[in-house]
Amino acid sequence: MTALASSAGYTWVGSAYLLANAAATPLWGKLSDIFGRKPMLLFANVVFFIGSLFAGLSNRIGMLIAARAVQGIGGAGLLTLVDIAISDLFSMRTRGTYLGIIGGVFYINLPLDSLAFIVILFFRKLPTPRVPIIEGLLAIDWLGNFFVTGGTVMFLLGLQYGGVTRPWISAIVLCLIILGAFCLVVLVLVEWRVAKYPPMQLDIFKSRFNAALLVLTFLHGFTFIAAFYYLPLYFQVSRAASALLSGVYLLPAAIPTGLAAFAKGAFIGITGNYLIPIYVGVTFMTLGFGLFINLHADSSWAKIIIYQIIAGIGMGSLLQPPLVALQAGIKQRDIASSTATSNFLRLIAESISLVVGQVIFQNQMKDKTPYLISTIGSRLAEQIGAHDAAASTSLIHSLGGAQKKVVERVFANSLRPAWIMYTAVAGLSIVAALLISRTVLSKDHEIAEVGLEAEKRHAADRKAEKAARGNKSDGQGPWV
Repeated sequence: MTALASSAGYTWVGSAYLLANAAATPLWGKLSDIFGRKPMLLFANVVFFIGSLFAGLSNRIGMLIAARAVQGIGGAGLLTLVDIAISDLFSMRTRGTYLGIIGGVFYINLPLDSLAFIVILFFRKLPTPRVPIIEGLLAIDWLGNFFVTGGTVMFLLGLQYGGVTRPWISAIVLCLIILGAFCLVVLVLVEWRVAKYPPMQLDIFKSRFNAALLVLTFLHGFTFIAAFYYLPLYFQVSRAASALLSGVYLLPAAIPTGLAAFAKGAFIGITGNYLIPIYVGVTFMTLGFGLFINLHADSSWAKIIIYQIIAGIGMGSLLQPPLVALQAGIKQRDIASSTATSNFLRLIAESISLVVGQVIFQNQMKDKTPYLISTIGSRLAEQIGAHDAAASTSLIHSLGGAQKKVVERVFANSLRPAWIMYTAVAGLSIVAALLISRTVLSKDHEIAEVGLEAEKRHAADRKAEKAARGNKSDGQGPWV
């Protein structure tokens, strides 16, 4: 990362992927409803491969960020469409096992992406309707996708700039945040009133059960990503690790995350109970992140490993059960849109999380600049503390013993407020989990209808159901 260091580049290499991923997710779900799962899976595979290739070839920060954005667009398709395809192929009871397997796999992008393309092309049988390209493209909610992309980009840019490169009360920061939020509000209105075939069905939020699951998904995404972005930063600065070695130090979190995802998926497949994995997940995740608050520059490796294992079990336990539970409470026709909505909320949460965590960390570093000036000198203090702390690891590694120890302690202490914030968010996930009830997972498998004609029938059915609900006068509220 230091070879490509630039201001805020550390965060935006990750945020570019997550932002593009989030913005593209609703579109992929609806494209698969219209054109079929298999063609869209193949296309997403190609886009992801191209992004991965150019990310590997990048020698400038701008090129790397752009490649990560392309990778994010393709990754959105792979993540969402694989979940949708599994839902098409397996019953509600058994799909938890296969979703857990997917959740526990870590990819080596380029070789496995090529293999996946071949397998999907020649061996995977998925519904593939014949839809005229122009007619299908006209059915896409382009207006909604415009507001998704524009609103998310502006809102996150405002958070990124605020208090770090520009004052919070500056015109550009206020305009970006306000206009971004406005676009997201308009998005809701577009999906509710304008879109003929909306990629996100807002009706799913009317159920307290579904709303709690989607809130849990958002909170988990917000917390989950922090461990895999800010623990490596802790290792590289406070433990003097290289970028490669920091990845090795992260294995006590990564391995339990994958194993827990697989184990909880298998548990759901055997028992049909998704509540126990959810309760285990929110408890361990909150405990693990609470323990991260106690990480110091000189913390023992036993603490570091145990803390990561606890957090990893919690994070992995929540990767798939909320999606299985969400799909259990909706009609088969809405599986794709609800899956896309769930993934969209998770990815938006991850994007916001990276920026908010970076803002807290960077502002803490700025507050400690006077102390750094008194201990390591003004030039180094300004460079490390005020401008580009996350991308200054090579400079920190070059410092002498006493100066290096000072900076290591300052970095660890500056991360602590971020860990406190993430622990509070994880705690809110416990509240969301308590609002979730158990639904029986059916062993029967229902074939999904895809294609433009199916979309027209589904839209007519939704309209009729909405009219029927409007004619009811039993006094029942929207939260059921």
